[in-house]
Amino acid sequence: MGKDDDIEQRAREAAHLQLIEGNPFDADDMAMFEMFDREGLSPEQRRAYIIEQSKKRTAAAAKLSAPAAE
Repeated sequence: MGKDDDIEQRAREAAHLQLIEGNPFDADDMAMFEMFDREGLSPEQRRAYIIEQSKKRTAAAAKLSAPAAE
């Protein structure tokens, strides 16, 4: 089994576990993990990327839900 086969197997297992948890991967999730593999990001770099994206989404959501200034 080659490196690409290992990566694909891990992705299938992760997607399956997410499905069991009631939070299935969507196309954006799969694209993100494919990017991690393609770029060869370390676990620490992957975590930092996910945290940064979460902060950006949280800030954007807060901006949308904030009352408009008069």
